[in-house]
Amino acid sequence: MKFTVSEIAQMLDGTIVGDEKITINSAAKIEEGRPGCISFLANSKYEPFIYTTQSSAVIVNHDFAPKKEIAATLIYVNNAYTAFTILLEEYQKRLSNEKTGVEQPSFIGENSQVGQHCYRGAFSYIGKNCSIGESVKIYPNTYLGDNITIGDYSVIHPGVRIYDNTVIGKNCTIFANTVIGGDGFGFAPQADGTYKTIPQLGNVVIEDDVSIGSNSTIDCATMGSTIIRKGVKIDNLVQIAHNVEIGKNTVIAAQSGVSGSTTVGEQCIIAGQVGITGHITIANNTKIGAQSGLGKSIKKEGLSLSGSPARDLTEHLRSMALVRRVPAIEERLKDLESKREISDFQEEN
Repeated sequence: MKFTVSEIAQMLDGTIVGDEKITINSAAKIEEGRPGCISFLANSKYEPFIYTTQSSAVIVNHDFAPKKEIAATLIYVNNAYTAFTILLEEYQKRLSNEKTGVEQPSFIGENSQVGQHCYRGAFSYIGKNCSIGESVKIYPNTYLGDNITIGDYSVIHPGVRIYDNTVIGKNCTIFANTVIGGDGFGFAPQADGTYKTIPQLGNVVIEDDVSIGSNSTIDCATMGSTIIRKGVKIDNLVQIAHNVEIGKNTVIAAQSGVSGSTTVGEQCIIAGQVGITGHITIANNTKIGAQSGLGKSIKKEGLSLSGSPARDLTEHLRSMALVRRVPAIEERLKDLESKREISDFQEEN
């Protein structure tokens, strides 16, 4: 990464205090900065480091007022954390754009089309009747089945497997070893105790600006589509079952699972290791705490839930506080019982 401070400020719509001609070649934490690095300050507890950092430039919020002299050039922005993210995205985009062309061996099936400025890594496989947009990156050892659509600027990382008929929008990122469109967990119990496989004939639709972490799985629908709406962010090791719909801009953390035919609303936050049962609906802006288990629909928007079974966060915290007091309560009961026994003995004698 090589930018001048002036270029960075223009990119972030920021205001410079210091030397605008300094060249920046890397990014670093503010406490680990070196000359040529750029850092950011968004959390006030890290403010002491801005007075000692060796970074050449630091991105700060507009309301930051230095308490003493700072050697680094400052770039003032509305939101330092967001601005630093934008800068890293631009850096990543420039690195990604360096990869174009086709590495061999690779395969592309009949009637498949690939847009301009794409990259196809070695041992990648593209099936028949696929449509790949412009500037798409398909890294080595990926498999794309038949009738797949991928929008412009999406990135498919190594080892990803995408089954037939999947639709992926623009600016999506799918990280290594994720599987999209595999069969849902559909088995019909039989009278003799065996299970009959239910054919999974639907597909997966992933809208624009979605990120899916490594080793996650999104199953195809039994009929119709499993749908991941625009802006959804899915962490590593997440399971999305058949016919699930995840609403816009919802975030799902690692090791969570959503069972079949459940609809998750928009702007929800699902923390790590959450289990969600099937055939329910979760309202917009719901927040579910880590290791919670949700077994019923949530109709009211904006609730914060925790526990297993999941319930209102305030109620859950109150219950946990009571649980912590149980040993002390037990000791008090034992003490009262002992006193009662002594009193009874004295009365009898």
